[in-house]
Amino acid sequence: QVQLVESGGGLVQPGGSLRLSCAASGSIFSINAMDWYRQAPGKERELVASITSGGSTYYDDSVKGRFTISRDNAKNTVYLQMNSLKPEDTAVYYCNVYGLASQGYDFNYWGQGTQVTVSS
Repeated sequence: QVQLVESGGGLVQPGGSLRLSCAASGSIFSINAMDWYRQAPGKERELVASITSGGSTYYDDSVKGRFTISRDNAKNTVYLQMNSLKPEDTAVYYCNVYGLASQGYDFNYWGQGTQVTVSS
């Protein structure tokens, strides 16, 4: 079994910064893609950023130039550095991890979600 623990959300003023973390633990052989999604009230969950095992990244247009996704493979952890935050970034942020378990099966797990609120 694999567990994901997110941290780093909170309340920040417009223009401020936050750094989210998502640490995976358990029966992990390897991790492929690590993604960050967000879901605002009344809206569907959307992909914000993604990073492959090789370090290739993807960003939604709404966060390009402001957010940076990175990962520490030794710690099985993915980060989302969020700068120049806007009120429209307010949402619950979820990490999503794809990988191969030690037992040989593919897995896909979601974190518990962390609230990010951008408000003055």
